[in-house]
Amino acid sequence: MQTSSGEQTLSQLKLPFALRALRHRNYRLFFAGQLISLVGTWMQVVAQSWLVYRLTNSAVLLGSVAFSRLIPVFLLAPVGGTAADRYNRHRILVATQTAAMLLAFVLAVLTLAGVVQVWHVFGLAVLLGIVNAFDIPTRQAFVVDMVGREDLFNAIALNSSIINGARMIGPAIAGVLVAAIGEGWCFLANAVSYVAVIVGLLLMNMNVQVHDPLPGSALAGVVEGFRYVRHAAPIRALLLLLGLVSLMGMPYAVLMPIFADQILHGGARGLGLLMGASGTGALAGALILARRRDIDSLERWVPLAATGFGSSLILFSLSRWFWFSTALLLPAGFCMMIEMASSNTLIQSMVPDKLRGRVMAVYSMMFMGMAPFGSLLAGALAHHLGAPATVGLGGAVCVAGAGIFRLRLARLRQEIQQMIAAHRAVGGTPPARTPD
Repeated sequence: MQTSSGEQTLSQLKLPFALRALRHRNYRLFFAGQLISLVGTWMQVVAQSWLVYRLTNSAVLLGSVAFSRLIPVFLLAPVGGTAADRYNRHRILVATQTAAMLLAFVLAVLTLAGVVQVWHVFGLAVLLGIVNAFDIPTRQAFVVDMVGREDLFNAIALNSSIINGARMIGPAIAGVLVAAIGEGWCFLANAVSYVAVIVGLLLMNMNVQVHDPLPGSALAGVVEGFRYVRHAAPIRALLLLLGLVSLMGMPYAVLMPIFADQILHGGARGLGLLMGASGTGALAGALILARRRDIDSLERWVPLAATGFGSSLILFSLSRWFWFSTALLLPAGFCMMIEMASSNTLIQSMVPDKLRGRVMAVYSMMFMGMAPFGSLLAGALAHHLGAPATVGLGGAVCVAGAGIFRLRLARLRQEIQQMIAAHRAVGGTPPARTPD
């Protein structure tokens, strides 16, 4: 029997357990649209990096453009998260996806016309970052509106799988297209790909979730979200480790054009293969998470994955053989995905619905918002120390952070289990415990 939200049983759709979130019609539309759109997004990320590198041959500017794209997420995500808790998430997503499509189209026109300059890329990157500051926390919080709490864990894992499936396919396509016909066509393909997700959103039947208006001002709502995170020790610890990994480990991707060209001598096609390998590993991690039936002991995976990610980066920084380096990015991507998606799942399982948008805004600040500082730092360090030393240093910091988290895990586990159990029992969590 199908519900008003489009939910069907697994037997009706003949779906394996690992795909159980797809029994919800709204999520199927979202999944299909994102699958197409994210391929275009990753094509643009790779092509934009190569464009900046081709125009400037500068590691510092590579980091600076990434900083420009991501810093608005750090600054404005709390506002975006408050909007996600106050207003219709579905309408916000339609608006943000449409804006992102228009920005990609402008970049494509400038590049294909042969008039693109670095300041164009910087300006459009900042505008896209502003859009993402509203889009990312809203999209994270919107998942529960589509599938409910029962299938939330599976939906997060499936979201991660399409992000990283696209990360595997998009860079490989971009590498071929950039080498053959230039970056502009990648930007145009990305603009067109947004049509799929916008159409999917417009076809949804959004009578699933009604949000009560938040009391007080928007600023008070932002403060309430930060206060909850500060007092919830398990959520705070997960976010701090995630922020550290994003700051020191994730910017390795910003330096990939240097590795592909100067160190491993693979050119634009080599860049696509390197990025695709990381995406392949991440996809494998997401699929393993999708097969899990519950989140028991998931908190143990977080420090193990952060350790594996950092160790892989250290080995990658020491390699000078293209195919060996490519192989090392498989476990790097795998561990990165396990750490990120496990943290996401645990946080969403502990947070009350009324604070979901704002807490996921802080998650966005740690995951995406710390990346601009990491990108800027990586570009500056690479200029003075070289790209290999920069990536190796970042990997070592990730390993150290994972060790500190592991030392605190025994004390945090009981509180994690209590918060998840309370959420399952009453559909929310008790107020976070304040420090003594």
